[in-house]
Amino acid sequence: MSIPIEVRKIVSILENKGFQAFVVGGCVRDLLLGVEPNDWDIATNANPKELEKIFPKSFNVNKFGTVTVLTSSKKENLKEIEITTFRTEEKYTDKRHPDKVKWAKTIKEDLSRRDFTVNAIALKIKNDEIIDPFEGQKDLKDKLIRAVGKPEERFQEDSLRLMRAVRFATSLSFNIEEKTLSAVRKNAGLLKFISKERIRDEFIKIVMSDDPSKGIELLRETELLKHIVPELIEGYQVGQNKHHIYEVYEHSIIFHDSGKPRVKEGQGADSTFYNHEIVGAKMTAKILENLKFPKKDIEKIVKLVRYHLFYYNIGEVQESSVRRLLARVGAENFEELVQLRMCDRIGSGCPKAMPYKLRHFQFVAEKVALDPINATALKIGGDDIMKVLKIEPGPKVGKILDILLGEILDEPKNNKKVYLNKRLKELSKFDDKKIEQMAKIAKSRKEEIVTKREEMTKKKYWVS
Repeated sequence: MSIPIEVRKIVSILENKGFQAFVVGGCVRDLLLGVEPNDWDIATNANPKELEKIFPKSFNVNKFGTVTVLTSSKKENLKEIEITTFRTEEKYTDKRHPDKVKWAKTIKEDLSRRDFTVNAIALKIKNDEIIDPFEGQKDLKDKLIRAVGKPEERFQEDSLRLMRAVRFATSLSFNIEEKTLSAVRKNAGLLKFISKERIRDEFIKIVMSDDPSKGIELLRETELLKHIVPELIEGYQVGQNKHHIYEVYEHSIIFHDSGKPRVKEGQGADSTFYNHEIVGAKMTAKILENLKFPKKDIEKIVKLVRYHLFYYNIGEVQESSVRRLLARVGAENFEELVQLRMCDRIGSGCPKAMPYKLRHFQFVAEKVALDPINATALKIGGDDIMKVLKIEPGPKVGKILDILLGEILDEPKNNKKVYLNKRLKELSKFDDKKIEQMAKIAKSRKEEIVTKREEMTKKKYWVS
């Protein structure tokens, strides 16, 4: 098995000091599945004080026997490696952390406290010996998530394991073993003991997996969803109209249509959902606030929900309307707004996720979002010109601005006040006729650049 040198070195140091040391948990699971682990954990019979003495570059931040060793690795996931003393645990009053831990003598005792059999496997590097007292390898082969020992006891100890069961089943494309699944459903209410932040983090991992729809459905089937985002269940078996082939729950991209069940009028093909984007945006804000999402993320997601129904028809919607939409949703969120519309179309059964008019909308939006090419880009203005040249306001000021703009379009590095003032003095030597000619050339150059930029944007989105 491919074990990083940083991990091998730590294990070797411990063994040379006379201690036992094993690679454990998720990294062993991933190795057995042929997947590169994201992080590495080591279990040992050395206690925390002994570990801190052996590894001076380490720190201990909790009372559960875990010491983090700092390495010199350049790889992010190997810069810090956690070593945990073999332990057993007693009572979980808060349903999250053990009230008391005791140091254990053997790796098998330590594995018995872990959540699922696929995570309760240890590896002795020296001889590639696998320690698997709960048949985790068999469950890996059978693609099952099974609790170690009695499922209800495991979930009573740490209620976040309820969501972790769903998360592992989703990310690994496994099923949850029958007794474990039954215990998840029976103990779903224990999520109330878990902080919203931890629930949020597990929920994000499920949503960001390769098969999020499986994860969301598992959360609903196990009745966990009603303790996380009950608003999503409102859309379950709520039919839509002739523009959709799926019911609200099946169609929904998590939050974008969450308001539909509350505004639905009528039944069948002609039912309506007026203002569901407004109601949905308010619901989304409440959901995300409850799950303790950062304010910045809430603002962004709420905007996407609020404006996902933006209207655009070529030749009908003017650039000014697109500019107003960009101002409301934020130019920085534009690409994700388009992606949301594409997903919405796919979820409605449309054959094309990106029709021509949506590509044309992208073209117009990018066109209006680009910085305008005008004299405001110059490091000097009309007042500077009048002061340096000692002239009154008039057409000549505008023509000189056009000349200077044309020059910095060719040489942007010259857009500096010192250079432009120097150039002004040179231009003051020319008569009005010459200034007029130079201004015409500059304007022509500007139009050429604007046209070229627009053509490149059209080509980018395949529009004519």
